[in-house]
This record gives sequence, C-alpha cells and structure tokens, in this order.
Amino acid sequence: MHVLLVEDDNELAARINRGLTQAGFVVERAVDGDDGFELGLQSQMDMIVLDLGLPGKPGLEVLKEWRARGVGTPVLILTARGTWTDKVSGLNEGADDYLTKPFHVPELVARLHALRRRGWGHASNILKHDDLIVNLATGEVTRGDELLELTALELRMLKYFMNRTRHVISQSELVEHLYSSDDMRESNTIEVYVGRLRRKIGAEKIKTLRGMGYRFG
Repeated sequence: MHVLLVEDDNELAARINRGLTQAGFVVERAVDGDDGFELGLQSQMDMIVLDLGLPGKPGLEVLKEWRARGVGTPVLILTARGTWTDKVSGLNEGADDYLTKPFHVPELVARLHALRRRGWGHASNILKHDDLIVNLATGEVTRGDELLELTALELRMLKYFMNRTRHVISQSELVEHLYSSDDMRESNTIEVYVGRLRRKIGAEKIKTLRGMGYRFG
C-alpha cells in the first residue's frame, strides 16, 4: 500500500515512517502543505496521513482543495489534543478518519488497514483465494497447510494482486504502487519478483497478458 505522509515534525514522521514500513507500507513524505498537496494529486497514492498543523498551506485547506479537485484517496487526519473543532472540520471537509496526538503507531497502522479494507469492500483482515490465505494483521501467508516465507516486497505485491483479482495490472502500475520515489524504479525487476512469487504461491495464480501486464486469479 502506497501511503503519503504529510507531517512537518521530523521526529514524529521518522517514527511513523518506521512503523508503517515495518507493517509493509510504502511511504512518501511531504514536510509542508504545499508539497503535500501536489503529492496528494498523484494517482498511485492509496492512503494519505495528513497533519492539520502544517507550515505553508494549512492541512484543512489542503484537504478541502483535494476534495474539490476530485481526489478520492482515503485521508486520515492528525490533530492536536483538545482541538475537537479541527476533527469536526476535517471530517466535514472529507476526511475519512482521525487520530489525536500523541498516539501509538500500531493504532495508526490498524486504522489505515481498516480504511483500506473498507475501500476494497473487505470486512476482515483475511484475504483468501482458493488455497491461498493472507492475514493482513500479522503478514502471515499460507498455502493450504504450508506457511510461506515471503519478502516484504513479495508480500506487498501479493496483497496488491489479491485486492485486484481478475483486474489487468500493468508493470508500470506495479512499479508505482510497490516502490517509493527514493527506490530504484525499474520495470524489468517486476518480472523477476513476479517469477519468484509464482514459484511460492503457484504459477497458475498469476497470468501474463502479453503487452498488457498481469492478472491474478
């Protein structure tokens, strides 16, 4: 899952980034409202964590302009303790959830998973396809009675495929959603990782559509 974090506090941002990365998220960060607004317009963002107390363009203004531009990406806002009016204003401007500072990063992770499940129409933390099961809360992947050992990138790829069963997914789409802007973005490496994932989950589960990309299921 590709998450945009708009937060000017370096210490807090580092803690959030570390926790989200460990949970399998790909994180992009903006340090002010102006950069955050521009990054939020990009289609590869799956979720946005937006601090309301930002330098430059205020967080509420950023959110309002996103929604006016038709950006439907789920947004979780971060507010200071006691500012209940900010929470109400944020929700009224189109935020999907909020957290009050200070908070524990595992709670943020859980809320982002819940927002993503809601967007994909899932009610639980379990993704299932035939004999393949992914537990979104623990990151465990099983095929029948076998516990599979997947790398972080393979797990992100598998979750992306399973949430888009029977959709045609291009290599460029995978690159955008699996890598941050700081990573090497080479589409030919996608073929290598798809091949590795096929060997672990079963080659028949991921079909190659020549000139188009891949289809799961």
